[in-house]
Amino acid sequence: MSTSGLKAIAPVPTATDFLDIVLSKTQRKTPTVIHKNFKISRIRNFYMRKVKFTQDSFDEKLGAILTEFPMLDDLHPFLSSLMNVLYDKNHYKLALGQLRTARHLIDQVAKDYVRLLKFGDSLYRCKQLKRAALGRMATIMRRQKDPLSYLEQVRQHISRLPSIDPTTRTLLICGYPNVGKSSFINKVTRADVDVQPYAFTTKSLFVGHLDYKYLRWQVIDTPGILDHPLEEMNTIEMQSITALAHLKACVLYFMDLSEQCGYSVEAQCKLFHSIKPLFQSKPVMLVLNKIDITRLDDLPPSSRALVDEIINTPGVSHIQVSCYSEEGVMDLKNAACDMLLAHRVENKMKGSKINGIVGRIHVAVPKKRDDVEREAFIPDVVKNRERKKWDKDDPERVRLERDIEAEEGGAGVYNINLKSKFFDSLPLLPSLITDLPSENYMLANPEWNMDIMPEIMDGKNVADFIDPDIAEKLEALEREEEKLQAEGFYDSDEDIFDSDDERDAVEAQARVVGQQATAASKKARKNRAPLPRTAGLRTLSELTTSMTAAGLDPSRIQERAEMLAKVRNAQNKRKRDEMDVDEEEEGGEESWMDVDEDDGDGTPNKRAKGESGAVVLKNRREPKTDRRLAGMRDQAQASKATKLRNFGQRERNFQAKAGEGDRHIHVKMPKHLFSGKRKGGKTDRR
Repeated sequence: MSTSGLKAIAPVPTATDFLDIVLSKTQRKTPTVIHKNFKISRIRNFYMRKVKFTQDSFDEKLGAILTEFPMLDDLHPFLSSLMNVLYDKNHYKLALGQLRTARHLIDQVAKDYVRLLKFGDSLYRCKQLKRAALGRMATIMRRQKDPLSYLEQVRQHISRLPSIDPTTRTLLICGYPNVGKSSFINKVTRADVDVQPYAFTTKSLFVGHLDYKYLRWQVIDTPGILDHPLEEMNTIEMQSITALAHLKACVLYFMDLSEQCGYSVEAQCKLFHSIKPLFQSKPVMLVLNKIDITRLDDLPPSSRALVDEIINTPGVSHIQVSCYSEEGVMDLKNAACDMLLAHRVENKMKGSKINGIVGRIHVAVPKKRDDVEREAFIPDVVKNRERKKWDKDDPERVRLERDIEAEEGGAGVYNINLKSKFFDSLPLLPSLITDLPSENYMLANPEWNMDIMPEIMDGKNVADFIDPDIAEKLEALEREEEKLQAEGFYDSDEDIFDSDDERDAVEAQARVVGQQATAASKKARKNRAPLPRTAGLRTLSELTTSMTAAGLDPSRIQERAEMLAKVRNAQNKRKRDEMDVDEEEEGGEESWMDVDEDDGDGTPNKRAKGESGAVVLKNRREPKTDRRLAGMRDQAQASKATKLRNFGQRERNFQAKAGEGDRHIHVKMPKHLFSGKRKGGKTDRR
């Protein structure tokens, strides 16, 4: 895991914000309406749900914090030590432990109060138990103010750390302050490290990246180190010591021979020897910087001896560079990368993994059956063959494909013989040499070489499908055609088609035209008034005639029709008699409704003429009493009752009520915006 994996930690809220988040979520996500007249079991479940939901919210939030913050024992030793230097391992573990304890206490509080709520005997007691449970949970969380604040500061600092991968190829730069470390990393990478002429400009680790031999490398610039005991080093220096101790990298120890950094060559050599134990099993490169001012040869003998002592140390290489004039900078980069690659390969060869692989590899070597020395055998014909040099003018030289091309018309005219042996074995020939075409195939007759090869498919060639009598059948077909033509069969070209495809095309076109005509006729009939149902009815005489013609006996149907006609006439006569009696009792006033003409077949007429001569529909017999006057003395009293009724309905009509029993109260605001609880979505419409 790299430092980039630690940057995905979510922000840690303060204790107050923590409480607001959890309690607000409880209020929004759980029911809020309860009445004292509910069943006691419903009241208990209502408040138990509140307590459990609050406990789950606390558990979820605290669990997310404890999961996202890494355990130091599970990290890479470099990252673990770096976090110990920056944040104090004990303080960090204590903060996480306090949150873990708080989560456990909240779970216990919820468990205890849920057990008490099961025995609550009233709404008041259940509500007080719920308040006590949430209050104790809130008290526990308020006590976590300091751990939450500390972890938020750790998270913010981790997000500002550079992304360091402890397992990748790394160049590690170290040395006294102000010796040119940051200048070098700015030259070879795209990093932009601040460079100033005073000590401890770099206060933390800086990372740059470069490409070498198609591989990605990271270059780490460490803060300057002073030569004093480990216990007296500050946090800035301890970051460099941590990187030197845990990263498998090529160490570049920078020295300033000009002593412009403020430290003598002797002090710089002494620092090298003091941190030398950290260089174990790492390639080390001594970088003598600022040679544009002072070179190694310009040092006095006493200082030169101290530097030579370091140079002569086994496993230490040296190079002279100047980051100001860029002399030797690229050579330093290439040499350091090559040194690290060689060191990594050497370590792999030393490890147990390569030994295990070599142990599984067996190289078979043939054993000699005797002591006789057997040399390679070369035939004498090959040894004695005279190798003639190819000559263009030699008539006996081997003919090339280019010679054949020139003889047969040159490029663009000559066509390559694809049946040549040369094309059959092209990958095997070292040169463009071909034999004569007559020698390409070994056939019984050399003239067959250029015959067209029949195509073969499914084990058969073209000859297998040729009918031996095809010539006679073709002649018979031609004679038949001539006979048809002589008889005038082809005089009319209307129904003659060249192919089945042409016939199908003509038929398809005819179908399309027919469909269009059908659609047009349907469209024309679309708005036409349909015939009445009675138009299709037939008279009794027509029905009798058709059934007799069909050989059926219509006598029973005729008898039934006559019987039904008699019954219908009798009913009509009785109705007319009743109407006449009623009219005589009412004064015998005659009107157009009294007319009841007969068609002559015993059925009353459906139409009658009024006084003006217009044909009007007859009305049925009016009822004897008017229901609208039921319970009233006369028409005036009925009119007054109707007015009073309408006056009493006026208020309900104004309020759009359905009747006296309508108790609905219309809302004046949209219910979905102004009623109920706020959901988890957007609230900008409220």
